[in-house]
Amino acid sequence: MLPVSSAYKHYNSAHKRFLKPAIEHFFQTEFSKSFGPNIRSFIADELIKIFNDNNQDINSIKPGQVLWNAVHKDTRADYYKMKLVPVILTLVNDDDISMLKGGLSIYEHRQNVVARILREAYAQNALLSMRDVSLLLSIGYPTATKIRKNYEEMHKVTLPHPGNLQDMGSSITHKYQIVYKCIVDKKDPLKVAKETNHTIEAVDRYLKDFNRVKTLYLDSKDVNYIHVVTNLSKQVITQNIEIIKSYIIETNTAT
Repeated sequence: MLPVSSAYKHYNSAHKRFLKPAIEHFFQTEFSKSFGPNIRSFIADELIKIFNDNNQDINSIKPGQVLWNAVHKDTRADYYKMKLVPVILTLVNDDDISMLKGGLSIYEHRQNVVARILREAYAQNALLSMRDVSLLLSIGYPTATKIRKNYEEMHKVTLPHPGNLQDMGSSITHKYQIVYKCIVDKKDPLKVAKETNHTIEAVDRYLKDFNRVKTLYLDSKDVNYIHVVTNLSKQVITQNIEIIKSYIIETNTAT
């Protein structure tokens, strides 16, 4: 073994003044039998990454904004590998005050805020749930959902949230909207994807599911049979059948 130089002895321990070696030292002393040096190094890197992700530069957050951890849009809250993304959300800005000064009602203002933070989160690769919204705005979960739905109905849009992009909760009417726009309104699927904050792959999947339901329904199969064969929810099947009955069968009969 090579002799250790006096310089090494003098300076080596100073490494512990920095964050990563300090974390590694903690695991070495407190859990010496559980983690080897490679694992300690890996854990230290991951902890530092979490710390940095959750500590934005104060200059990047403006008055009226908050930092919030939301679920990454490509994972789900119920997934064991669920990933959180720190997002900056605007709860109030100067335009809000100007509109309120001009007579905008508090309820309309709150609708605008809900729409804005849902879109801001999505632009930062995350999805806000209605639970997130209820916590951020100190309102009840049902109230948050109602506000979002009222905004969507008033502005004829679909806001991005887990209920419509990840089929979580009871909100699956987006599938009906997408199929309706493509089948009944005969809109281009790419345009529909943009209108509803969906990927073109998701729109294509919903259309394929619709066509599977249509084929089976026109072959006189009932909802239970279609459910077993397609593994689609009965609610989605029923919604598709409504379109088939109203806009395909009736149209063909009329002609």
